[in-house]
Amino acid sequence: MGSRVVVLGSGIAGHTAASFLRKWLGKEHQVIVVSPKSDYNWIPSNIWVGVGLLRADQVLFPLPPVYKRVGIDYRQAKAVAIHPEGAADEPSAFVDIEYTSADKAGQRERVAYDFLINATGPKLNFDATPGLGPDKFTVSVCTAEHAVQTAALLDEKVERMRKGERQKFLVGMGHGTCTCQGAAFEYIVNLEFELRHRGVREMADITYLSNEYELGDFGMGGLHLRQGGYVTPSKIFTESLFAERGIDWVTRAHVSKIEPGRVFIETLAGEEKELAFDMAMLLPPFRGAALSAFAKDGTDITARLFAPSGFMKVDADYAAKPYEQWRAADWPRTYQTEFKNVFAAGIAFAPPHPISVPRVSSKGTNITPAPPRTGMPSATIGKAVARSIVDMIHGAKEPTQTASMAEMGAACVASAGANPFTGTAASITVFPIVPDFEKYPEYGRDLNHTFGEIGLAGHWIKILLHHLFLHKARMRPLWSLIPE
Repeated sequence: MGSRVVVLGSGIAGHTAASFLRKWLGKEHQVIVVSPKSDYNWIPSNIWVGVGLLRADQVLFPLPPVYKRVGIDYRQAKAVAIHPEGAADEPSAFVDIEYTSADKAGQRERVAYDFLINATGPKLNFDATPGLGPDKFTVSVCTAEHAVQTAALLDEKVERMRKGERQKFLVGMGHGTCTCQGAAFEYIVNLEFELRHRGVREMADITYLSNEYELGDFGMGGLHLRQGGYVTPSKIFTESLFAERGIDWVTRAHVSKIEPGRVFIETLAGEEKELAFDMAMLLPPFRGAALSAFAKDGTDITARLFAPSGFMKVDADYAAKPYEQWRAADWPRTYQTEFKNVFAAGIAFAPPHPISVPRVSSKGTNITPAPPRTGMPSATIGKAVARSIVDMIHGAKEPTQTASMAEMGAACVASAGANPFTGTAASITVFPIVPDFEKYPEYGRDLNHTFGEIGLAGHWIKILLHHLFLHKARMRPLWSLIPE
């Protein structure tokens, strides 16, 4: 009798895991994907949607036809609760789901599993900051729909500038604990490039607002790049780029509230300031999906499986300890939970601690970037978890694959202006993602595998990656040969 593997979520980690599970498992085994949205979104390209260079349908495609073609059972629903021990009336482990599709909206169902992957990704926690979010006073590029709204507002501001009205643009983090500084960086340099392209740059004041201690931190504690025989901190790399393009910046800041045209911030020094804006693209902090967990007798065991952030606890060292005692070995390797048939992948797993140095303002406010886990790391983790489950189905007693962020590198191509002749992109590789000062005492990373360049070639690579990864996600011929 075959096994049943349930994957919660169809983002980069979940979709990658489900794709490889279906490829590696025989048809006697069932792969089920539970996700509240029926479209796949290639999120890195939302940046281009947000400046009006792509339509939403160029970064989205419907999942049900893809899953039907390859034999994956898809349920358009959100996961509500995990029962890893089953229940009094149900001996098998199962997850409660609630349908979000129009034909079944609100209906609940129990989905039994032999193995479960939680790849639910982040909850966009706009409510963490009063006034933050597309339904309030700021815009976003977190989803394709948000990015369309952002592009429309940008068009409106451009028309105002063409009529002689100076406009203030604010881009960055909407809270002191945000992650995804890389996305804000990409958006602001694309925004600046697009305003130049439209001939209104001289009418725009552009400011980057971040919880980073210094520019170029990116939630990774910064990095050092070997360029032209010199070792350059990412702080210098980023500051130089911003200065060259006339972009101002405010760092070490927590956004406490937002009102129409005004952002109120608290700095690490405890100062309170106001920043004016006509358009603000500010990203929210993340939380885990609102999942609960219950023991067989109905006891709530949510705190056993999930950290207070809502992200799932896995094989990491979550012991509280001073920053000086944090080690690369604290980070998870297999993403298995205390229940041996339950895993978390991508953003859904709880990091053991930030990568950046934790800092608290004089008023006690946490102003520290959260660790990035999007893109390449998410896909790599999803694939590794899938391989471990396949091997366990075939008899392995323990997970066979590891994907520690302290042992893996990542490549990022950050668009800095989209044009086939004058566009640029910053191409950066880092190894490892989480610094290992025991192995690399000076910089925490291997400088032979950590570098960065900016230029037109990077822009063409970014375009190529957009098409390649959508091809891979659609599971078209030879998709599995495209690396994560």
